[in-house]
Amino acid sequence: MTTHRVGVIGGDGIGPEVVSEALKVVRAAGVDLELTEMDLGGARYLRTGELLPDEALDQLRALDAILLGAVGTPEVPPGVLERGLLLRLRFELDLYANVRPFASAERDLVVVRENTEGTYAGEGGFLRRGSPHEVATQGSVNTRMGVERCVRYAFELAGSRPRRHLTLVHKTNVLTFAGDLWQRAFDEVGAQYPDVATGYDHVDAACIHLVGSPRRYDVIVTDNLFGDILTDLAGAVTGGIGLAASANLNPARVGPSLFEPVHGSAPDIAGTGRANPLAAIRSAAMMLDFLGEADAAARMTKAVLDVAGALATSGTADRRTAELGDAVAERV
Repeated sequence: MTTHRVGVIGGDGIGPEVVSEALKVVRAAGVDLELTEMDLGGARYLRTGELLPDEALDQLRALDAILLGAVGTPEVPPGVLERGLLLRLRFELDLYANVRPFASAERDLVVVRENTEGTYAGEGGFLRRGSPHEVATQGSVNTRMGVERCVRYAFELAGSRPRRHLTLVHKTNVLTFAGDLWQRAFDEVGAQYPDVATGYDHVDAACIHLVGSPRRYDVIVTDNLFGDILTDLAGAVTGGIGLAASANLNPARVGPSLFEPVHGSAPDIAGTGRANPLAAIRSAAMMLDFLGEADAAARMTKAVLDVAGALATSGTADRRTAELGDAVAERV
């Protein structure tokens, strides 16, 4: 049996609670993990002023995968943890493919979001800040290498699914430079995948279709900013953000990939036992699949979807965090 070395960042708020349930289900699935607990997040920042020390980053680089619960506390200003911890992990570990699956009775789609470029790359600045004539710029950085490797990953993923369909979502009619690069890369890579059907939607149209006719989508590939927005919307229309899992992948496997639920740290319910752990459990299933534990991952995913389906009719108000974890573990 292979033992996988996994870094665990419980983080803040409900993060440690949902990660605990995810690891419970992993054990029930019969997978052996060698865990390294990492003290990172808002609580550490408030205590020490550190976000992601170099020694912690080096420790993470040596692992096979990272499972993250959630980070964020009300005392830390917005953007500090996002830039100094989450975005730095994505950039330093080259986690360029953000993969978010969404499934319900009427929807089964995956969004592949480019994860290291676009408007989140940090290009921009201020001119005459604080004056009446202040100017702020925020550029979108798109490289051919970055776009092409993300698009190629999305074609590979679409080719492995029954429908074999991939849709590019962008705004090529207005964002004529970045959009042109994305469209050309999409078309040129697509010529190498003749078995995958393709389509294109502007991002505003895609928002409408995700709500009104989501079955038109199988796999979506898009840039960093559009992907951030579309995945939150997709989560909202497929059972809520509490069910939304994600993988931040380094497909070349030259370092660990990171897996996390999309929801936040929810400090208002931390310690109450009311957190929904299903997104964290499905994120752990994605981690196992990436680590080569396909059977255990499939059993975990099915169990999560079965429990989610049952909750859609019975509600979650009377189900505690540990009870939901137990319900999934029993089905595994």
